[in-house]
Amino acid sequence: MGIHNLAKLLADQAPHCVRENVIKAYFGRKVAIDASMSMYQFLIAVRSEGNQLMNDAGETTSHLVGFFYRTIRMLENGIKPVYVFDGKPPVMKSGELAKRTARREEAQASLDAATEAGESETMEKFQRRLVKVTKEHNEECKRLLTLMGVPYISAPCEAEAQCAALVKSGSVFAAGTEDMDALTFGSKVLLRHLTFSEARKMPIKEFNLDRALEGLKLTMEQFVDLCILLGCDYCESIKGIGPTRAYALIQEYKTIEEIIKNLDTEKYPLPANWAFAEARTLFLEPEVTPGEELDLKWTAPDVEGLVKFMVQEKGFSEDRIRNNAAKLVDLKSTATQGRLDNFFTVSGVVSSKRKSEEELAKEAKKGRMSVKSMVKGGSAASKSKKKY
Repeated sequence: MGIHNLAKLLADQAPHCVRENVIKAYFGRKVAIDASMSMYQFLIAVRSEGNQLMNDAGETTSHLVGFFYRTIRMLENGIKPVYVFDGKPPVMKSGELAKRTARREEAQASLDAATEAGESETMEKFQRRLVKVTKEHNEECKRLLTLMGVPYISAPCEAEAQCAALVKSGSVFAAGTEDMDALTFGSKVLLRHLTFSEARKMPIKEFNLDRALEGLKLTMEQFVDLCILLGCDYCESIKGIGPTRAYALIQEYKTIEEIIKNLDTEKYPLPANWAFAEARTLFLEPEVTPGEELDLKWTAPDVEGLVKFMVQEKGFSEDRIRNNAAKLVDLKSTATQGRLDNFFTVSGVVSSKRKSEEELAKEAKKGRMSVKSMVKGGSAASKSKKKY
């Protein structure tokens, strides 16, 4: 679920923290990708096209198709993905999981009724609602990634929190997920639509946390409280308080505790046993493996292993698998060119600090040098040794 209406609130109140990009803009970047979210996207996308990809044995293969071809597409565009798989859900998420189970039961009942009535469009709608990522899906994707030479991490708890930890440690540039709570967990950069942007002709949306906090005029702690008021997976929110009201309350009172002291609880009754403080701690101090302790390595693909798994076991075309495995071999053997915006030369001094377009424009206006000359000078400079 993520955070209710956070993307819209940021677009309205801190628009400079959001920008749209094409996939090529992230050439040379390492990105931590929420694996469960990606699998769900692939399963839903195929369902929405009217079928579910299966092999001759009746096994679902949509997730393998998505991971294989989209990962290759990212690598071709110079992105080095590392996939992060969910661990055990936090105890506080049990209420949300129970609600999801109830919704699935309702969807199943509606699907049965639509099937009996022969209503194909209604059947398709409820089939999509019943899509679920299984343990088997996870294990098959992990095996595929290993054979492709792409690293993955099994998070101790929430994948979004682990993605954020990798970003904060400097191990990767951004978190790639549709769930906005990656920002609430502290990811400096969030990329939405990354794994399917080209297939659906959609731009990638990049959210910058520092610019969001600046635009909202909030500290990180206040931002977390705002996200809890908007609605998250770990506790209920206050009924009747929408995004605009929640933001105004945080601006005025700074914390949920102060909001409660000044709130008309007859008009806005608080949830019973409201665990907002526990949710706050979960966001600010999540259970993760520190990024510094993880060794991310992109290795040469196991071509024959891929053929055995994807062709012999899963029924894919051998020609297609071998052709795409050859791409992986070529990509691994090709030296990655450094990003141009990792360095700029000013008066013969090389700077490893990445400068934004806005900063470059300001410098140009001050007469220090034109943006064009800066880019030209930077192209001849030594490569910066940034982690990502």
